[in-house]
Amino acid sequence: MIGAILIANRGEIARRIIRTCRRMGIRAVAVYAEADARSAHVEEADAAVPIGPSPATASYLNIPAVVAAAQRAGVDAVHPGFGFLAENADFARACVAAGLVFIGPPAEAVEMMGDKRAARALAERAGVPIVPGFDGGEQTDKGFVDAAERLGYPVMVKAAAGGGGKGMRLVAQADDLPAALAAARREAAAAFGSGDLLLERALLRPRHVEIQILGDRHGHIIHLGERECSIQRRHQKVIEEAPSPVMTPELRDRMGTAAVSLAEAVGYVGAGTVEFLLDGDQFYFLEMNTRLQVEHPVTELVTGLDLVEWQIRVAEGDALPWSQDDIQPVGHAMEARLYAEDPAHDFMPATGPVLLWRPPSGAGVRVDDGIRSGDVITSHYDPMLAKIIAHAPSREEAIRRLRHALRATTLLGLTTNLAWLTAILEHPALAAGDLSTSFIDEHAPAAHPTGEAVHLALIAAALARQLADTAGGPGYWRNNPGHPAPYYFQVYGRDVTMYIRPKPHAAGVYEVRLSAKRSVDVVLNHFDAPDLTLTVDGYQMTVSLAAWGDEWWVQTPAGAIRVAALPLLPEPKRAAEVAGSLRAPLPGRVLAVLVEIGQAVGEGQPLVKLEAMKMEHTIRAGTSGVVEAVYFAAGDQVGADDLLVRIVDA
Repeated sequence: MIGAILIANRGEIARRIIRTCRRMGIRAVAVYAEADARSAHVEEADAAVPIGPSPATASYLNIPAVVAAAQRAGVDAVHPGFGFLAENADFARACVAAGLVFIGPPAEAVEMMGDKRAARALAERAGVPIVPGFDGGEQTDKGFVDAAERLGYPVMVKAAAGGGGKGMRLVAQADDLPAALAAARREAAAAFGSGDLLLERALLRPRHVEIQILGDRHGHIIHLGERECSIQRRHQKVIEEAPSPVMTPELRDRMGTAAVSLAEAVGYVGAGTVEFLLDGDQFYFLEMNTRLQVEHPVTELVTGLDLVEWQIRVAEGDALPWSQDDIQPVGHAMEARLYAEDPAHDFMPATGPVLLWRPPSGAGVRVDDGIRSGDVITSHYDPMLAKIIAHAPSREEAIRRLRHALRATTLLGLTTNLAWLTAILEHPALAAGDLSTSFIDEHAPAAHPTGEAVHLALIAAALARQLADTAGGPGYWRNNPGHPAPYYFQVYGRDVTMYIRPKPHAAGVYEVRLSAKRSVDVVLNHFDAPDLTLTVDGYQMTVSLAAWGDEWWVQTPAGAIRVAALPLLPEPKRAAEVAGSLRAPLPGRVLAVLVEIGQAVGEGQPLVKLEAMKMEHTIRAGTSGVVEAVYFAAGDQVGADDLLVRIVDA
């Protein structure tokens, strides 16, 4: 029997495993890098061991450090979670060599399925349909160019050594292939330690459907049904559900049988996922993930099983007590992934403080999170913050519950995709089950709240500043206090001036001028920080606020809105900005500098490539000109707002 487990992961992943360990009476030991020393998963664990500096390569990806931590803690087993070392065969072997139980499949299965070329070959031998492709050969650009011509465009460039959307590029025409290969190699090498690639013919509107499998050490493997994971951005899932709205018993049996056949061929043990592309009623093998998936909660909710518990029981030698016919989904579950990212800027990861985090609750709602109020989100790790999941008797009710849960979620202090997720849940195509991997391209919702939500955020921020002034805050000196006080804000890049004054002889009532043509009466009903209850022209609502320096974050019914408070006299822009210079949008590492001093550049031309939060970002010229200075080289670390390149007029 396993009495103590070291969890070789962080955040919501670690907390999820800790909860199961506690319920099973197993001691849970966390590991942490410097940036996570005071994190929620460290405090929730029974014990915690430091493993190194903040960069993942020096801590969570450092195999000797993690194994040494397990030995120091005196645990029986190691659970890799999902991500970091979860699909690393060398890590599985190192755990076993150290006398530890590795809660996962055998290293050989991890190795075989982790090599996408070997996995394709094995799937083909096992009779599982595969997408026509090219397995890489000698990895020369010419080899890929020739293969793409044979396959026909569009093609998908993919990392051979890993998945999760890293090292993937959709290429529509031959001219774009060399640049896509170079970018995919860099991203794959950074994420998986190997820049090897493969090529597949691209299916333009398939569904992404995956089968959850579970196998014991006695040769018994079953599947637990499917998950629909078609709503994706950057080839990474954002909304998942179980079961799929287009699944039939006959199709589920065919896909499930194919998944089990592949798992049997590789000698699989534990929990894993076989992913497919579904085009009509024809499916094709995509990849196999030899770990627990981020989206496993939807399967748990419709099957009633705790997959982490069964990973542990299988590692202890228990046999699975079910036949395939025993597994039948009950109800419907749907999950939304909450990310620190900006949908308005190509989903660029965001960093910043968690000023206020209040997850939702209620019937049928589950939250797997790894954050608390007071945390700081850095660029060192993946930007996923939490998963919000809903379960209900029907798909329609699950959508409604999840939509309500997202609206009830409060997260202030940094840019997230929360409002964008809510908009997706409101889209008629989702309600109709009309899904494909092109869903976001075809039905992209507004990137952030608009209209009355913005007005409400501005009113709340202006009123909060007015109350601060009245209480003796910095305020503005005026020789006629009866006149409205001006407040200057910026929201979504637009400068806004608002005027606010208390109405005479009406306690708690304010006149707020939103524009030259519109004024509203606002009643302050209640202010118990961080919650502010207002009545705006007869309509009462509650918002939450949090201040950070000169920023106000306001959680409205439509989502969180950042309102930047501007000074009474605007500050002059930095000369560097006037000249069109480029600054780092967040901390990261320079992957490549694409220009040199003296080079003429045009608006939108790529200048620098950065890696941050496991993703590659291209910094482009905002104006035409000539490169006067380049401040960093490939491999350098940069901080947020660091000056990267200076561009002057030609």
